[in-house]
Amino acid sequence: MQFAGRSVALDTAAGDWLAEALHRAPLDTVGSLVPAGFAAIARVFHPAVRYVGDEDVEVPWADVAAANGTKVHPLMQWGSLTGSMDYFENDDQAPLWHGAPARGHLPVPVAERLAPVLARHTTTPDVCWFGVRQGGAVIADHPTLSLGDRDFWLVNGSIGLATVNFAAEPFEQSANLWWPADRAWLVATDIDLVTTYVGGTTACIAELLADEGLEAAPADRRQKVTWDADQVNPPPPDAPD
Repeated sequence: MQFAGRSVALDTAAGDWLAEALHRAPLDTVGSLVPAGFAAIARVFHPAVRYVGDEDVEVPWADVAAANGTKVHPLMQWGSLTGSMDYFENDDQAPLWHGAPARGHLPVPVAERLAPVLARHTTTPDVCWFGVRQGGAVIADHPTLSLGDRDFWLVNGSIGLATVNFAAEPFEQSANLWWPADRAWLVATDIDLVTTYVGGTTACIAELLADEGLEAAPADRRQKVTWDADQVNPPPPDAPD
């Protein structure tokens, strides 16, 4: 069994540190995705997309907020920013944007900008681990790393795998987790979220936040990651009870 041309690991020991670090973290918080021990955390926003001919043009959350009269802030949530939970999947706000931010998948262009930053902040860019969310039946010969109610197959390779599609065409799926062998940082893209969280050193996260190609904000392990985390913008009227 392979993902992105790499065989699935037959031993998940490389992820034991993560399982141990996360098992007591409160659910639905940044800390349930990024373990304690990292000096700083960033939240990377997946862009919406506007279709212009054959091109997909990225639309930052800041532009969406400006068009909707809502406010940009580190805990902003897509439903509150746009005013409807339907804007996650079904509806759009054309002509501003046609495709909602990718859920559970770090878009390749964003990964291509993120990876070089992270490569400068590890001693092992050629030895990284990638976790892919398990779906369907369990295959006995390929153990999974269990993190709460999520199970992941592991593959290893260089940091370049962060920009490769892990799903069979025509579907797209990034790695849900990736970290270098020296554990200098960790990237987590939960399957339910439209943002990605990165834990790392103070210098690493500062460089990430300063990168003009990334829309990102500082985060804290205690912050919620659910749709109701946004306490600045009004909750969408169609939000779940």
